[in-house]
Amino acid sequence: MALDRYDRAILGALQKNGRISNVQLAAAVNLSESACLRRVRALEESGMIDRYVALLSQTEAGLPGNVFVHIGLHREEESELAAFEDAVRNIPEVMECYLMTGEFDYLLRVVVSDMADFERLHKESLTRLPGVARVNSSVAIRTVQKTTELPLR
Repeated sequence: MALDRYDRAILGALQKNGRISNVQLAAAVNLSESACLRRVRALEESGMIDRYVALLSQTEAGLPGNVFVHIGLHREEESELAAFEDAVRNIPEVMECYLMTGEFDYLLRVVVSDMADFERLHKESLTRLPGVARVNSSVAIRTVQKTTELPLR
């Protein structure tokens, strides 16, 4: 979908505050309320706006730790990849999972309360995923940059 300056302004504002009222949004992007609402609905219908969510504080939710886990599978067969991906979707601590190029097959970001919690997750879930041959983990010391806002060009 081709975006004009109004669409980018709307999307930028919604990425900062998904609960902004249409009246406030229209004023912020210099459009009439009806034109603004039409554009928002068009962005939703096109799939550009995927969904609206509340972003929780990891720390306040009791999950301050981020661990990045590289997973290597025994074989890179389609059935093994599918089995792994289906199983990893059922682990609530896995916030992100990417199929990768390079030395490892998958990169996961998992959230944990502490290292004992990660040890439990590693032992009870990660090493039991289908096809897992190797698990390599790195613990984040602190978050330097984290955003949910996509750059709009």
